Amino acid sequence: MTRPTRRAALGLTLTVPALMLTGRAALAAEPEIYAEAGIAIDGSDPVAYFAENGPVPGGSAILDWKGATWRFASSGNAAAFDADPMAYAPQFGGYCAFAASRGYLAPTIPEAWTLHNGQLFLNASLRARTLWLRDIEGNIAKGRANWPAILG
Repeated sequence: MTRPTRRAALGLTLTVPALMLTGRAALAAEPEIYAEAGIAIDGSDPVAYFAENGPVPGGSAILDWKGATWRFASSGNAAAFDADPMAYAPQFGGYCAFAASRGYLAPTIPEAWTLHNGQLFLNASLRARTLWLRDIEGNIAKGRANWPAILG
């Protein structure tokens, strides 16, 4: 029986904990929609960004779409979303658009938003939104290129 060298044993000792820390993230696919506790985009009404020019908390009108619960301020907004969810759902699954442009996922806040070419983009913070706005077209292109790999 061959005994491992000290160098091989040390390498194994350092590798196993690293795999334990990163293995889950490397192997697990991320949810397509940002949804804390199953609620999409922090419970904000996605239609309101378009209809009311900003975030409005969702109410009792709800729909399930893509594995997340979406809340709406009115049944009319819920009906509009139900008829064409791709028109109202935020890009990058409601994750931070700036983070997606940099190759990673980040949660978002309702107040850090942008409507661009009829699409909703959310960001993790107002600072991230400021950085996002510096090159919206470039950031969209980078985010779309990164998106498949980010989700795993």
